[in-house]
Amino acid sequence: MSDERDTRHGAHASDDGEDTAASTRPSGKRTARRSRVASSADTGSVATIERPAAKPAAKARREGTGNPFKRLIKFLREVVAELRKVIWPNRKQMITYTIVVLVFVVFMVAFIAGIDLAFIKGVDWLFG
Repeated sequence: MSDERDTRHGAHASDDGEDTAASTRPSGKRTARRSRVASSADTGSVATIERPAAKPAAKARREGTGNPFKRLIKFLREVVAELRKVIWPNRKQMITYTIVVLVFVVFMVAFIAGIDLAFIKGVDWLFG
């Protein structure tokens, strides 16, 4: 039964033409690539992992150099683009989160102060 599911899934992934899209995001299912590696491992042959080609050395050196103002502007544009993806909390959530943090901080301050006081009393009792 599991062999049939693996075969069906492998055929399904290659028939849809989404083999590259499926390999880029995790789905929790066995991909066609994994089943190919597993089948080659079952036959006793050595499985190899394809690695992307390394960047050319000249291009890697060029990335660190150049106009610093252009790099700064590019960085700021990327920051703004990432901030647009953020799901910001609404007013109610923000008030709730703030109250939770403040209560936690007050609790921890009281807890640490209590432990400190206990150590002071213990040291006074022991040495004084």
